[in-house]
Amino acid sequence: MARRKENKVDLSSFDQAGARVFDNPLVTEVSDSYLEYAFSVIHSRALPDARDGLKPVHRRILWSMYEQGYRPDRGHVKSARIVGDTMGKYHPHGDTAIYDAMVRLAQDFSLNVPLIDGHGNFGSPDDGPAASRYTEARMSREAMLLVGELGEDTVDVEPNYDGSLTQPTVLPAAFPNLLVNGASGIAVGMATNMIPHNLAEVVSAARWLINHPDATLDKLMEFVPGPDLPTGGVLLGLDEVRRAYETGRGVVRMRGKVEIGPIEGSRGRQAITVVELPYGVGAEKVIAAITNEVTKTKRLTGIADVKDLTDRESGTRLVVECKVGVNPQALLADLYRLTPLEQSFGVNNLVLVDGQPRTLGLKALLEVFLAHRYEVVTRRTSYRRRKRQERLHLVDGLLIALLDIDEVVRLIRGSDDAQAAKDGLMSRFGLSDIQATYILDTPLRRLTKFDRIELEAEQERLRSEIAELSKILDDERVLRRVVSDELAAVVKQFSTERRTTLVDGDLKEVLAASAPAGPLEVADDPCQVILSATGLVARTAAESEESSEGRRRNGRVKHDTVRATVHSTARGRVLLLTSAGRAFKVDVLPLPVLPEQAGTVSLRGGMSAAELVPLAAGETVVGLAPLGGQAEGSPGLALGTRQGAVKICSPEWPVRSDEFEVIGLRDGDEVVGATWLTDGTETLTFVTSEASLLRFPAGLVRPQGLKGGGMAGINLPAGARVAFFGAVRTDDPGHGEPMVVTSTGATVKVTPFKAYPAKGRATGGVRAHRFLKGETDVAVAWVGPRPVGATGTGEPVELPAADPRRDGSGFAVMLGPTVVGHLIERD
Repeated sequence: MARRKENKVDLSSFDQAGARVFDNPLVTEVSDSYLEYAFSVIHSRALPDARDGLKPVHRRILWSMYEQGYRPDRGHVKSARIVGDTMGKYHPHGDTAIYDAMVRLAQDFSLNVPLIDGHGNFGSPDDGPAASRYTEARMSREAMLLVGELGEDTVDVEPNYDGSLTQPTVLPAAFPNLLVNGASGIAVGMATNMIPHNLAEVVSAARWLINHPDATLDKLMEFVPGPDLPTGGVLLGLDEVRRAYETGRGVVRMRGKVEIGPIEGSRGRQAITVVELPYGVGAEKVIAAITNEVTKTKRLTGIADVKDLTDRESGTRLVVECKVGVNPQALLADLYRLTPLEQSFGVNNLVLVDGQPRTLGLKALLEVFLAHRYEVVTRRTSYRRRKRQERLHLVDGLLIALLDIDEVVRLIRGSDDAQAAKDGLMSRFGLSDIQATYILDTPLRRLTKFDRIELEAEQERLRSEIAELSKILDDERVLRRVVSDELAAVVKQFSTERRTTLVDGDLKEVLAASAPAGPLEVADDPCQVILSATGLVARTAAESEESSEGRRRNGRVKHDTVRATVHSTARGRVLLLTSAGRAFKVDVLPLPVLPEQAGTVSLRGGMSAAELVPLAAGETVVGLAPLGGQAEGSPGLALGTRQGAVKICSPEWPVRSDEFEVIGLRDGDEVVGATWLTDGTETLTFVTSEASLLRFPAGLVRPQGLKGGGMAGINLPAGARVAFFGAVRTDDPGHGEPMVVTSTGATVKVTPFKAYPAKGRATGGVRAHRFLKGETDVAVAWVGPRPVGATGTGEPVELPAADPRRDGSGFAVMLGPTVVGHLIERD
C-alpha cells in the first residue's frame, strides 16, 4: 500500500484523549484513498500475473490446498474446509468470493485444463454450484504442474496479510496456464478478458520460440491457429484473431455447432440440433431467447418446438424443431442473428508484468512465460545442486572417517566431551565442523564395510548429478533444451484434441458467405431430385409455370453425368436405393439446390450420398425412386444385380420405416442398377463385362414384394459380371434416340440402341463391343438418351461420334470416362 501524503494543516492539534489529529482537505483525502483502492484492486484482486496466469485468490487457493495436502492421490475434502483455510490464512475476503473463484477452477466448461478436481454439483453455464458445505474437492493432476516445484526455492515468498505465515508471490507454472485457460477480471478503470487455447498448440508455439527467439507472429500462428474453447463450437474470421494476437485486443465471433436432419417419425419436418454451444452460453439462455423472440417480438418464426435433451452421456443436445415447409438453413441464420447461439468475445489481454498492467499479444505472452520458466528452472537447478553438494560434503567426511575407523573411535572415546571430540576430529582428519558433527551423530551400525561400499557409490552418483546440473547453469542452450523437454513431457501426458472449429478469412466475408439462400418458408412446388454418376445428390429449385416458361425461352438447363432423376416436390420425400439392396426415405427440402449459371447447372454443388444415409463400407447409391403421388400408376422399381438377376419391386413401401430392403440378394451379389418404371412399357437392358447386351420388355418380369429375390435376367458365362442395368424408353422422341456407350478403359464406343435386337429374358444377348488386342472386358457401360462422359472427379470427357456397327471396336479417347451418365433438361 502506498503511504498517504501528509498535507497537514495543524500538527499541534490533539483530541481530548491525547491522540494526534491530521486535518486533510476533502479533495486530497478522497483522491489518495481512491488511488490506494485502485492500486490494491489491480495488484491484489482483479488482474492475473502473466507468468502463472493466476489472480491472487486463485494462487492462494492452490497454495493452501497444496500446503494442506489436498492432492490428486488423496481423498476429496469438503469445499467449505478449503475456503475456510484459504480465508483464515491467506485471503482475508468474503467466503463467497473465494468459493466462486474455486468453483471456476473446477469447471470443465470454463477451463480447458481444470485445476481442481470437484466432486458434487459445481454448476453449469446456466446454473450456479451447490453450497460449499455440499461439495468436495482436491487438486487436479494438472494443478500439480503449477505448484510441484514450490519446495525447491523456485519463486519468492512474501508474508501473508498478518505476517504470521508466508505465501508464494507467483507459482512455478510448468505450462502456459494463462493462454490455455484464459482469464477475466474487472479492475478500476481497466479489465482483462482472455480467451482459452489448446494446451498442445500453445506448448508447440512456446517450444518453437525457445529455439527461434525471432519467430514472427505468422509462424507462431502455424502452431496456434486460433483459440480452442472448452465448449467447442465454431469460431469465425481468423483475420480478427490475428489482430488480437498482434495487439492484444480484438473481437472474435463464436457460433454453436449444429446438425440438421429429419425428425424421426415425422413427414418431412426438419430439426436443428445444437451439439456445441458458444463459450459461456448455456442451453437455457438460448431457449429463453428463442421463447422471447417467438412469443414477444415475433421476429423468429418457423419453430414448432424446442427441447433440451442434454445429458451426461450424449452431451449437449438442444433440438429446435422446424415447422413443415420451413427451410432449416434460413431458420438457423435467424437463430444465429437473434439468440446467443452466436456470440462475440472481446479479447483484452491485460495482465501484470513486473507488477505493471500491460496489454500483450501472443508472442509477448509466450516470451514472459518462457522467461519465468528459465528463472524457475535456474533456481530449481541451483537448489538441487546445492543440496547435492551439501550431501557430498557429508559423504566425503564419512568416507574419510571410515578409512581409519579405529583411530576415530579411540579419539572419540578418549575425549572429555562432544566438543572435544569434534575438535579432535577436525584437527586430526582435516574435517569441517559440519562433517565432524555428522560423524558424531552417525550410529556405529552405519560404519560397516557394506555401508562404505554404499557411500562410495553415492559419492560417484552425487558427483555425476552435480556435473549435469552445472551444465544447465553454465550453458544457456542446455537450459533452453531442459525447458523445451519439460514442456513436451507436459503435452505428452495432458494434451487433448482441438474442440473448436476455425473458419478462416475476414469476418464480414465469412458471415456473408454463410448467409442462407432462399426464403424461410418454402412452397411445396415441383422439383427434380438428381443423382450424379459420382454419387452426389441435389435438387433443382422449385419453380412455377411462369419461371419454367422463361427457362424454355432462354435455353435448356443441363446437368452433366446424371445417373438418375425423379420428380418430387420441395416438401416431399424420395427413395435412395443402394448397391446392398436397401432403400432409404430422404426428405427433399434439405438437399442442396444446384446453382445455375448461364443456363447450366453444376453437379459439384450436390451433397454426397454418404452424408444423407448411413452407408456400409463399399456400399453406394445406385438409383432413385419417388414417394407419394409421384409413384402412382407405376408397376414399381426395376432392379438388376451383378450376378444377372432382375426384379420389379412393387411400390408398396412401409409407412413407418425409413429404411428397408427391396431385394433379397445372394451371397456376394449386389445391385448394379435401379430404375423407376413409369408405366411398364420400358425395355430392360443388361450390359456385361464380356461385352454382351441383352434387351427385353419389362412386361416379361412379374412384380414381387420386398422380400423377393427376383428371377434370372441374363445368362452369364463363367467369370463374367453385369456392368450395367437400366430401363430404356424407345418411344420418347423428345429426349432423343437411346444410345449404347461401352468402354474398356482404352477405347470407347457409342452405338444406336436400335442396332441391338430384342431377345428373351434369361438369354445371353448379343455382342456390343469387339475387343482389341490387350482388352479383356468392359469397364464402363451405359444405355440411354443424350450420353455424356466424365472422369471420376467430374471433369467432362468428349465421347466419339456414333458408330452404327453394334459389334465394332471402340475409338481411343484421351482420359477415357470412368463414369457415364446423361444430360437432362427441365421443360
